Amino acid sequence: MRVLVVGGTNFIGPHVVNALDRLGAEITVYHRGLHEPRLPPSVRHIHSGRASLPFFHFPSELTEPAPDVVLLMFPVGGDDARAAMARFAGAAGRIVAISSGDVYRAYGRLLGSEPGPPEAVPLDEDAPLRETFYPYRATAAGPSDWTFHYEKILVERAVLGSRALPGTVLRLPAVYGPGDSYHRLRPYIKRMEDRRPAIVLDDAQAGWRWSHGYVENVAHAIALATTDNRALGRIYNIGEEDTPTMAERVRQIGELEDWTGRVVQLPVERLPAHLRSPYEPRQDLVVDTRRLRNELQFIEPVSLEEGLRRTIAWEREHPAEPNDPGPAEYEAEDSALS
Repeated sequence: MRVLVVGGTNFIGPHVVNALDRLGAEITVYHRGLHEPRLPPSVRHIHSGRASLPFFHFPSELTEPAPDVVLLMFPVGGDDARAAMARFAGAAGRIVAISSGDVYRAYGRLLGSEPGPPEAVPLDEDAPLRETFYPYRATAAGPSDWTFHYEKILVERAVLGSRALPGTVLRLPAVYGPGDSYHRLRPYIKRMEDRRPAIVLDDAQAGWRWSHGYVENVAHAIALATTDNRALGRIYNIGEEDTPTMAERVRQIGELEDWTGRVVQLPVERLPAHLRSPYEPRQDLVVDTRRLRNELQFIEPVSLEEGLRRTIAWEREHPAEPNDPGPAEYEAEDSALS
């Protein structure tokens, strides 16, 4: 099977390429050439300065030979997806697009952009989607900023709306692991490394649940859906099978860090400003992954414990981040605890 990967050189991408290689795919990666991760020697690279966002340019050599599957690793919005659909219709067998759990109406409730009470979870693939588009446009620097154009709902509509090029949509969770530019678990790991006596969460946030996925497990799911024709025309949630609360997730990390501190829950009015969340904590963002597991026989290749261990080790080696807590933050946390 010939697979054309559009993107594929950042964070999740190299793991996807390696997983595709293990499944026997013949792989071409189309990218700008700004990052050259270690990939299998059999992988063909096509470089272009126009392989960038917003929108994509697709040169003719991408279909020489014609791919069986095109995998769009980071389509930002409808324009990107429509450009890909127009280019590969009749020139590829099918297309797979990476989407996100932020398409669900529950995410809008979390942000406060969608009116109504919290949505019930877990969210299966047929759960209602947001009605308010462009969730990050208000904070974008302008039309030159890719977040201005970001809307995965429009990506999904384009990819699933063509008879000429059948599509598959994969909705990703919060992905963590070595290379995570968001450093999703770092706030807790850093405090444990600094031997803080307590990690403070507000009462509501402590019980909040958000589906995560370790990067190699997410990549394996993407590779399965890319190489298995049973995924044609389907939407799949990707994520952990069981989603803990935030307090439980912090304790899981603490056990692996040999951290002797405690998780302390406080009313939000007692929290320091830097620990207060702008989101609605009554709205969990938990997805149902049974369709992926049942239809494609997905099983995580990396255990929860091993994924956390690798993430902790990477964060230990990583230099200080601008958002790392310092003496002022720790002093404010001590004051709240007292």
